[in-house]
Amino acid sequence: MLDVIPTVHRSKRRLLAASVVLFTGAGAATAGEVGPAATAGATVLAVGGVYAVAQYADRVSRPTLARLALGLWIAFLGVAGLHLVGLETVAGAAPGPTAAGVHSLSALTWTSLLLSCSTTVFLGFREYASSGADVSDEQILEGESSDYSTR
Repeated sequence: MLDVIPTVHRSKRRLLAASVVLFTGAGAATAGEVGPAATAGATVLAVGGVYAVAQYADRVSRPTLARLALGLWIAFLGVAGLHLVGLETVAGAAPGPTAAGVHSLSALTWTSLLLSCSTTVFLGFREYASSGADVSDEQILEGESSDYSTR
């Protein structure tokens, strides 16, 4: 009998979905008139979203993370284009109350911005770590030139 721990193959997608939900909650919490409690709640949700993206970034390959970051930035630019037209105009074109549409579009804007930024940051961390930027202390001490003469 094999002692194998079963793994969930879609656990990576769940982390990304959780970060979308958390970022959307943070964006919705700050879309209207907010007080200190709403700001604190949105901050907690955003930190949870960043943690979920960090866990996702740790489990996928660099090319996958790079494609995701690029796709999220393209999505953000599309959502940001709605701001050129005006959120009230876009929300007024859809059925339902305009205020709810503006609130939803603001949450969508924050979600796409926070997701694209966090994936790009973690991609940068991964690239930096793999670039050989780690230099040992001996190499720093041997190659370092001092402004002060010790002779």
